[in-house]
Amino acid sequence: MEKNYFAAIVLAEFDSPIDALVSLCVPADEALNLVSASWQNDASGCLANTLDGGRRVAAIRTPENRWAACYAFPDSPCVTYAEAEHRLKKRLKKGRRGIIGML
Repeated sequence: MEKNYFAAIVLAEFDSPIDALVSLCVPADEALNLVSASWQNDASGCLANTLDGGRRVAAIRTPENRWAACYAFPDSPCVTYAEAEHRLKKRLKKGRRGIIGML
């Protein structure tokens, strides 16, 4: 399976993926469904969703084992991590933090 990387802007960090998704305005029942569906893949470190209106969001596991609630930009996926980092740097503005997600 091919890995696709994408840039994401971190809004906040949480202890659970459900809290991260709900903070992004994903309905709680939908967040629970996303998390439970991800349990089939133990390596799942990214849960992505599209909100009404088209905004792409994601809960991404951080290196510290927390969950970052993010605005995601997976529409133009990158084949390499380095390419995704380059695109992320273009999106970052003063005071913003970013992270790379993988689908």
